[in-house]
Amino acid sequence: MARDFIDFDAPDDAEIRRERAKAREMRKSRWWQQKTAPGLCHYCGRKVDFHDLTMDHLVPLARGGRSTKENLVPSCKNCNTIKKTKLPIEWQEHIDGTLKERS
Repeated sequence: MARDFIDFDAPDDAEIRRERAKAREMRKSRWWQQKTAPGLCHYCGRKVDFHDLTMDHLVPLARGGRSTKENLVPSCKNCNTIKKTKLPIEWQEHIDGTLKERS
């Protein structure tokens, strides 16, 4: 089921570059090391080597998200690739639909 969202002005390229630079710096932090140490994907819960975890923005930069501790989660490459620029509610709808198909 698709949901309608209020249109907003997408961030410009300079803003996205700044947020990506912040995220790169946060990847070097002790905070990120602690987030990835268990090796668990935020989305599917699978255990993967911490080197195989990517940093994902819950609310994507392209959709107005920021590089903050509250908006960054470890994700396996598969989930990150599938999620793309979905918002959390859109991702949940995708997961719910996938689970229904398997039933």
